Amino acid sequence: MLRIIGCLSILAVLLSLVTAATAADPRTAYTDPAEAGPDFKIQGEYVGTLEGGDTERKIAAQIIALGDGKFRAVAVSGGLPGDGWNGKKGHEVEGATVDGKTVFKDEKGGGGSATVKDGVMTVTNKSVEAAFTLKKVERKSPTLGAKPPAGAVVLFDGTTPDNFKGGRMTEDGLLMEGVTSKQNFDSFTYHMEFRTPFMPQARGQGRGNSGFYAQGRYEVQILDSFGLEGRDNECGGIYSIGPPSVNMCFPPLSWQTYDVEFTAAVFEDGKKVKSARATVRHNGVVIHDNVELTHSTTASPMKEGPEPGPVFLQNHNNPVRYRNIWVVEK
Repeated sequence: MLRIIGCLSILAVLLSLVTAATAADPRTAYTDPAEAGPDFKIQGEYVGTLEGGDTERKIAAQIIALGDGKFRAVAVSGGLPGDGWNGKKGHEVEGATVDGKTVFKDEKGGGGSATVKDGVMTVTNKSVEAAFTLKKVERKSPTLGAKPPAGAVVLFDGTTPDNFKGGRMTEDGLLMEGVTSKQNFDSFTYHMEFRTPFMPQARGQGRGNSGFYAQGRYEVQILDSFGLEGRDNECGGIYSIGPPSVNMCFPPLSWQTYDVEFTAAVFEDGKKVKSARATVRHNGVVIHDNVELTHSTTASPMKEGPEPGPVFLQNHNNPVRYRNIWVVEK
């Protein structure tokens, strides 16, 4: 009997090892849409209109990929964030792809359901007589491709990573994460374009994590927080200081922009007499309006001080990519 139990124990261990080896790895990151799989085609933003009487109301949804054909749909009232959203948290419904069709069923809320196929979301609800549809859209930031003005310091234009310490570039001309500018800056205007990877199995801070640090001191978080609440440790948040006024994070593998007006802190006799301040636009929308940066943020490589500092792009071992980075010194 002991011998049989021992054999069964060994078999259980072997089976667990096989399961672990074949389970989806949350660290798997896709940087090419062509290789991202069927879940990537479902996730994204959907927009439509709901007619009722003499009025027409814009409706929207954000679908987040959770891996293995599973999804979460978030209803967005009034339109997408930055484009009509009324600021109210939307209803969330879980869904899954079965036999080529992605289905969401609202078990708790009104008993409605939705199906997604070929870029169209069809919704049925007991409160309306007929089904209505939302179509998938791909938004682009209005500052995407912004050209550096005369006198700007071009840190990266796709030709060389040599303006950064530890600079590395992909074969298709994109800057890789984990770099520090060789030049230091005081107050400045900043433009950057970035792209988070598609990591459907990952969650929280393990999903497309990086960060832009002004002067190596103040972090504007970079993260795949598409469809989430929008906290200080999510995309657009100034880490440990404040959340964005609206979560403007686009779906993963979309090119996004940060445009920042940064005013350096003022020191007299070694003491800070005025805090640094920043206005941040994420995909063209103001998410921080002249906010006070009361302290150097968590994990910043430099402490607050009177001396200028570098642009630092954090490495969290996620393949976040960058392009079109320039600075105008004030």
